Amino acid sequence: MATTRHVGPHGARTLTSPVGLRNVHAMLRRPLEHLQHLQEAHGDVVEMPMLSQTWLLLVHPADVESLLVAHHPSLVRDEFAVYLRRVLGQGLLTSDGDLWKRQRRLSSTAFTPKRIRGYAGTMSAVTDRGLARIEAGRVSRLHEEMSRLTMEVVAEVLFGAGITDEDVQTVSRSLGVLNSLLTNSLEAAVRLPAWIPTPNHRRAANALADVDRLVRRIIDDRRRSAVQRDDLLSHLLNAVDEDGSRMSDTQLRDETLTLFLAGHETTSLALTHALYLLGKHPDVLRRVHAEVDDVLRDGTGAPRLPTEEDVPRLSLVERVIKEGMRLFPPAWIVGREVAKDIEIAGRRIEKGTQAMVSQWLTHRDPRWWPRPEAFDPDRFLPEIAKTRPRFAYFPFGGGPRVCIGNHFAMMEAILMLSLVVSRFEVELIPFSTLRHAPSITLQPADGGVRVRFVPRTPRRATTHVPTVGPEAITSRT
Repeated sequence: MATTRHVGPHGARTLTSPVGLRNVHAMLRRPLEHLQHLQEAHGDVVEMPMLSQTWLLLVHPADVESLLVAHHPSLVRDEFAVYLRRVLGQGLLTSDGDLWKRQRRLSSTAFTPKRIRGYAGTMSAVTDRGLARIEAGRVSRLHEEMSRLTMEVVAEVLFGAGITDEDVQTVSRSLGVLNSLLTNSLEAAVRLPAWIPTPNHRRAANALADVDRLVRRIIDDRRRSAVQRDDLLSHLLNAVDEDGSRMSDTQLRDETLTLFLAGHETTSLALTHALYLLGKHPDVLRRVHAEVDDVLRDGTGAPRLPTEEDVPRLSLVERVIKEGMRLFPPAWIVGREVAKDIEIAGRRIEKGTQAMVSQWLTHRDPRWWPRPEAFDPDRFLPEIAKTRPRFAYFPFGGGPRVCIGNHFAMMEAILMLSLVVSRFEVELIPFSTLRHAPSITLQPADGGVRVRFVPRTPRRATTHVPTVGPEAITSRT
């Protein structure tokens, strides 16, 4: 496919405003619409001032790849990631340089393909228990239910037997408070110093203290215990670097919080949007039901929990999740600060520039995605996917800093979604609409759409369900 660049009526340019207050206001109130407007008006490369600082928006897949891959050594974390250190410390999401390289090496021992597959049984079992607690027929918020389920799964995989139901509630409550501070508050918008005692800062300090006590207690217990466990925390504790050193308690705390926040959020949003889209497209849902009913059967024909061996056979479920993350990417924007001058798309980008790429924009670009607002999982059939530029789709980022848990998250989402649709019909309540309040992630507003979980009895598919090609689905989200 050709990679023609789009240049708006004025080409790439600086949007005029002395300190960029118009851009700041728009990015706080309606960031998705504002970014879309910028691309349509000014093309694939847009400069915009915000609070007297230059921000550069890159949209074309080739420029995304150039920033995240080719120029990775010339970049550091952007200013918002620095702000995140107030909560996450120096974890993989916020660290740079030699510290990041060391933490990446040590953390990678917990995310080898073999170990990721080994978490599948826990993921399915915890999801099964969580689904049993859903009150059938009651109207609830879809994202709230998926957030609860995913938090339980991540907590069990991360801590194993070291965490109680009360601990999970503490983490969930604390992360909710911290997430609100980081993304939906005046304090975050103007980077207000943490020592100023605003109500939001006080609530965040208490929440952070609660989760710190919990995490450090579990780490202390684990260090004193002689029992060998197979959870993520154990692999992080036992990871040994090239010089024989291990993570300190502070580093373990930072990586644990990062895994909780990033791992839990990504999967809960992927599930929320996938179920919403299936509820809007019963034709695709019928095909998904046929697949899960056929795959999730034991030798007697009775329903069973999915395993890691089932994941390749749940190919439509996987495509539904991928298409959901195309339309509604959990990570909707990625930022970097240019540490030394670079060149992208034939233009010089100076040191200190805040560069950003947006999955929301690139994933909906009609050059790579015909009928971009239509829900069509078969866009991800192998023979179709290979025709697109590599970075037309990058839900987990890219380059050396690609999300370390991307394969973990995909397996988790496939297993969890297959169980949810196997057990329940998720009925959308009429007139309940999906709106977003973008923050660190693409959060639904007001807890997400309202749904009703209606129990269903899995059945074996008795007839062949044909694959629906991309041209056959014309409905819109």
